[in-house]
Amino acid sequence: MPLQTLAVFFLATVAAGGVAWVFLYPILSGERQVEKRKASVAKPERTPRADPARQGPKVRREQLEETLRELERRQRKAKNPPLSVRIEQAGLRWSRQQFLIVSAVLGAVGFLMGLLMNAGLPVAAVLGVAAAVGAPRWLLAFLKRRREQQFLDVFPDAVDVVVRGIKAGLPLLDCLKVIATEAPEPVRSEFKAIVETQTVGLPLGEACAKLYERVPLAEANFFGIVIGIQQKTGGNLSEALSNLSRVLRDRKRMKAKIKAMSMEAKASAMIIAALPVAVMLLVYLTSPNYIELLWTEPVGRVMLAGCVIWMSLGVLVMKKMINFDF
Repeated sequence: MPLQTLAVFFLATVAAGGVAWVFLYPILSGERQVEKRKASVAKPERTPRADPARQGPKVRREQLEETLRELERRQRKAKNPPLSVRIEQAGLRWSRQQFLIVSAVLGAVGFLMGLLMNAGLPVAAVLGVAAAVGAPRWLLAFLKRRREQQFLDVFPDAVDVVVRGIKAGLPLLDCLKVIATEAPEPVRSEFKAIVETQTVGLPLGEACAKLYERVPLAEANFFGIVIGIQQKTGGNLSEALSNLSRVLRDRKRMKAKIKAMSMEAKASAMIIAALPVAVMLLVYLTSPNYIELLWTEPVGRVMLAGCVIWMSLGVLVMKKMINFDF
């Protein structure tokens, strides 16, 4: 019975953490306020296009501003994508209905596990909600981060292939087709989508700009901006992409340096977060009667719930402090 009770409290803690991660973290991190401020400041306006053969400096500047505004609108749209887009970003081939069915099944399994362990209806309901809401979305976020990292590992090499092909005299579309057939995944599938989108009639600049919607990374946005501006205003594309490739590699080295320098802080945060749970397990193994008061007495339950809440807030704060984004 004590082991079952301990398991119930552990599962309830995990469930509370999953719910807090899904619902409270976006509010505490301030991401929503930043997005609202960006939306209130940016006021996109349409600028009429001019004949490329007769465009002067003023017209070129207006076209450049129009392109940047359009890319900014797409960037804001990619911040809160619908569920179907998030599934695609994670690299899954599920439909929205399949994802909801899997979430419902996980929720039912979590609810039944709570009932089978005699945890009571409220605890079983919390487990069911956490399994149905938190677990699938955490899996999507994990798969999305892994796919983005795989994309970043190959993307600079793909840009270099485009640069060498343009310098050799090949058209930009043929260079993209080479990457769409020979590059590793997920770069191959993303550039294949660009080629297929351009084949059905969408301009190449807009097809490249849509890459950011499928891979919401700054590097993909840079690539779309460079291609979009060059398609509308002209310029030396090989030189622009060569500079972009250098920027991508510099960002990759900077991320590796930041990761190496922040590993000590991350290790300290993990030790601090795991220490209360480890001490609780050791005390339970050595003196179970001493620590059982935490879940057998009403005051102990209140103390345990307060500790879970404060530890969750501390973990969120530490995560925000040691995760660097640039």
